[in-house]
Amino acid sequence: MTDEQDAVVAKPRPFWVAGRPQSSEDTLEVRHPYDGTDVATVSVPTPEHVEAAIAAAAAAAKPLRSVPAHVRANALEHVSRTLAERTEEIAETITAENGKPLKWSTIEVARAVSVFKFAAEEARRHIGELQRLDTDANGERRLGLIRRRPRGPVLAVAPFNFPLNLVAHKVAPALAVGAPVIVKPASATPLSSLLLGEILAETDLPAGSFSVLPVRGSAMSALIEDPRIPVISFTGSTGVGHGITSAAPRKHVVMELGSNSAAILCPDWTDLDFAARRIATFGNYQAGQSCIAVQRVVVHRSLADEFIPRLVAEVEALHTGDPHDPNVDVGPLIDERNAERVETWVSEAVAAGATLLTGGTRSGATVAPTVLSGVPAAEKVSCEEVFGPVLVVTVVDTLEEAFEVANGTDYGLQAGVFTRDLQVAFKASAELEVGGVVIGDVPSYRADQMPYGGVKGSGTGREGLRSAMDDFTEEQVMVLSGIDL
Repeated sequence: MTDEQDAVVAKPRPFWVAGRPQSSEDTLEVRHPYDGTDVATVSVPTPEHVEAAIAAAAAAAKPLRSVPAHVRANALEHVSRTLAERTEEIAETITAENGKPLKWSTIEVARAVSVFKFAAEEARRHIGELQRLDTDANGERRLGLIRRRPRGPVLAVAPFNFPLNLVAHKVAPALAVGAPVIVKPASATPLSSLLLGEILAETDLPAGSFSVLPVRGSAMSALIEDPRIPVISFTGSTGVGHGITSAAPRKHVVMELGSNSAAILCPDWTDLDFAARRIATFGNYQAGQSCIAVQRVVVHRSLADEFIPRLVAEVEALHTGDPHDPNVDVGPLIDERNAERVETWVSEAVAAGATLLTGGTRSGATVAPTVLSGVPAAEKVSCEEVFGPVLVVTVVDTLEEAFEVANGTDYGLQAGVFTRDLQVAFKASAELEVGGVVIGDVPSYRADQMPYGGVKGSGTGREGLRSAMDDFTEEQVMVLSGIDL
């Protein structure tokens, strides 16, 4: 490679301020979680860049809100098409910065393609509703027109685990309703967001409609506290989320925080191989770094002797290694520090009396898929969010006990219930303290258009295109008088 080519490779990636690429002397290095090699150098916005992005978003709020629906929809469709055309390149980028196996990165790109497509469809029909007001005498000859108007610019704070699709779930609904959006990607995984900025820059959206600012966490306060950004959409850790709400108590904050998702095997379930395969896969996909990855497996005693060996065998059949290898199922965690944390939590559980059925070892940032049983309820792997490839198996005697175990956490995002009994399904929906109940499968199922969010410590508000669009807007009523209905 020539010196000139080296210079091109080493040139820092620009960020995006009001739709234009910008750079600075300050940079951050993106490293591959699997082997620590350098992936890219990224320019870091200065305080002046941050101020420019905020000012541009505030200035763009009214023009973007007034942009015809077809223009916003066409821009979103362009993003969807371009993501699809560049799938291989973008999937490789996700794997390089995040470490997830290429097979999962490819699926993530496909999901983002759908998210922008769904947003384009919703942009064309997001209007509101008519309401009769003549339901009492005072409302005769009156009609209510209820429309949803953007609250204002949105700050989208994204996590590392889905560096494209979880950004899409914030950017697409914001632009669909006509709200400018400023993306703050995770410092470990800014490349996917920067690629998205590049694609958005090809559209006809007004200047200031979007910015992508890979600022460091310590510099987030200017974005969080500025009154010109009335909406914050945050996905990440519980501690950071609570810090945001404390720092911006008057803002509309949508938060998707942590979870400790349970999969419940009910006594009527007969296809144990299917359940074992699904739980093994979705307890370990993304190396367990998904809020709705299976963490706890609650098994009725009548199934335990047959099911648990099947689960262990399916977990042991998963391939770990270089995430660029198409045969690898489980890649590294985002960094070695988090892998060490998971390893420590597993060791603490074993020391407290848990039985290690498989796994429990670590090599660099990669943790072997792990299954534990007999874990005391107070151990971290049982009551906190592991965010790693660890399954905790608990055997129960009744469905009531199963639901009690599943609810025995500060979190409540989703739960999976393996049953064919309709009565049990509705009972689970009524009693489980979660935002979503998946019947006949793992809690990790998510359709990108469905409402998605949790209760208790798992957050507030909902994602999913229509749900997020509602969260980013507020109702305005116009009363028409003298109307003959």
